[in-house]
Amino acid sequence: MLFLVGVLIMVLGIGVSIALHELGHLTPAKLFGVKVTQYMVGFGPTIWSRRRGETEYGLKAIPLGGYIRMIGMFPPRPGEEEGYIRASSTGRFTQLADQMREDAYEHIGPQDADRVFYKLPTWKKVVIMFGGPFMNLVIALVLLLIIASGIGLPVQKTADIFAVQTCSPTAASAAPKDCAADGRTAAAGAGLRKGDRIVSIDGRTITTTTQFTDVVRAHAGDRIPLVVRRDGRLVHLQVTPQLQRMAKLDSNGNEVVNWKGEVEYADVGVIGASISGTFRDERQSVPEAFGTFGGALKQTSAVFLKIPQKMVGVWNAAFSGGTRDQNSPQSVVGVGRAAGDVADSKYASTQDKIVFLLMIIASLNLALFVFNLVPLLPLDGGHIAGALWEAVKRQIARARGIKGPVYVDVAKALPLAYGVSIVLLVMFALLAYADIVNPVKLG
Repeated sequence: MLFLVGVLIMVLGIGVSIALHELGHLTPAKLFGVKVTQYMVGFGPTIWSRRRGETEYGLKAIPLGGYIRMIGMFPPRPGEEEGYIRASSTGRFTQLADQMREDAYEHIGPQDADRVFYKLPTWKKVVIMFGGPFMNLVIALVLLLIIASGIGLPVQKTADIFAVQTCSPTAASAAPKDCAADGRTAAAGAGLRKGDRIVSIDGRTITTTTQFTDVVRAHAGDRIPLVVRRDGRLVHLQVTPQLQRMAKLDSNGNEVVNWKGEVEYADVGVIGASISGTFRDERQSVPEAFGTFGGALKQTSAVFLKIPQKMVGVWNAAFSGGTRDQNSPQSVVGVGRAAGDVADSKYASTQDKIVFLLMIIASLNLALFVFNLVPLLPLDGGHIAGALWEAVKRQIARARGIKGPVYVDVAKALPLAYGVSIVLLVMFALLAYADIVNPVKLG
């Protein structure tokens, strides 16, 4: 039941995000006087709609997209009948449908002749098309501010020895406690014990597991000082990490997976001990929370820049049994599954579950912001790029002494949009399949 609750919360979060995205287009469009005939959340069959003024507002059956329909998104072709314009909308799927029926036109009366999108100044076009992604950015910012400054984020305060392995894996001994001195792990040889709280290593104060493992992995074969707190007193030890081939770790402590979906390895130092720690929820100041938001946006953008190699990794994870990168993109299937798993977890508190679900929705909105700004049709970024090119083209025309209106018909790029949409559909299908057979494992 809790799993289903988590999935439903995620579906609702996605639906609200889409609705606000389209509201980001609708509000400036109406403000600038463009006639908007439809505002729809979802695609497919209409399950509810109501007309208010000149606009029909409605919900469609599949809540994975949305659109607003503005009159005159594309300028008329030379020689086309006055008073008729090609129908189009902001939605990715509906734009393709409009293009497939090229003979579909909207009639505009004299009263609406100056309320068409294509006659707007460049900056107004950009504001309207940027309004959708901007709303996703605002949603992500608000949610992260609520989490970081209102609820608090877990911060690790100590790094502790959870367990000490007596013998090295390479020690040829039948009984783990009977290995020779030269077969003992670095932790056992140094005298580390379960429950020791790490204070410093190699002169560096330690409060997190990552800080400790970074030093250990970088000092294979080096004898380095180690200070722990044991039974209320400081104990000074010396430890020599042993060289071993281990998986590479990123800055978050996750295994690094290459573009083939294979875990990357490196020769690093190990001591043969498991490290745990204590955590405490702490609220960040607003400036710190903005820093957290900036880091999340940067990380999301970095993932999109590596989409081609990430998708190769997803393919290998889905069909060759490769390791699924924790930073791998996911479909709505994977996002919903993660939300359900978190809601159904027996090891997380209610607050932790709320924080994680809000983080998923915030991350999803960051992804929508970055994705929609890709300068290709049928994405919002394609329309923004068309408006900016129109401004450049207009200046060139004026410099050449050409009078009259200068428009860029972005509809000419819709054949390219077919290819982009096919790629997106294939990516969605691959991600959905991978999310079923080899999902991202939550830490």
